[in-house]
Amino acid sequence: MDLRKLKTLIDLVSESNVSELEITEAEGKIRIVKGGGAMVQNFMPVSQSVPHAQPVAQAAAAVVAVAPVETGHTVKSPMVGTFYRSASPGAKSFVEIGDVVNEGDTLCIIEAMKILNEIECDKAGTVRKILADNGQAVEYGQPLFIID
Repeated sequence: MDLRKLKTLIDLVSESNVSELEITEAEGKIRIVKGGGAMVQNFMPVSQSVPHAQPVAQAAAAVVAVAPVETGHTVKSPMVGTFYRSASPGAKSFVEIGDVVNEGDTLCIIEAMKILNEIECDKAGTVRKILADNGQAVEYGQPLFIID
């Protein structure tokens, strides 16, 4: 991203009532968050690592490098609850990375209000990533799996 454009965006956030701004471009994502004692991280293409932060003299915003956007079909949580990869502790996980799944196959369980809800695959493919940890609290709409 052009540094002039980045400076303009920081100034825009600093002078407005907006507290946070996130922008996605072909080469990556940036997130600008309003706050005191700001730090700016250099914007880098997605394939490069995040460099050390550098202080900015009079900026009232921070720019944070964000992980690349996942490709493939994303299975999201339909509810708030606790994510479980298997039906019971010690049991085999419903799916592992690399497993081929069909539409309707159970991917995980989300426990909400003492009810165990089986989350089914809504698209056939291969499990590429599992984005939640066993026993982790998940939010509505949170990505759980990437399927190609």
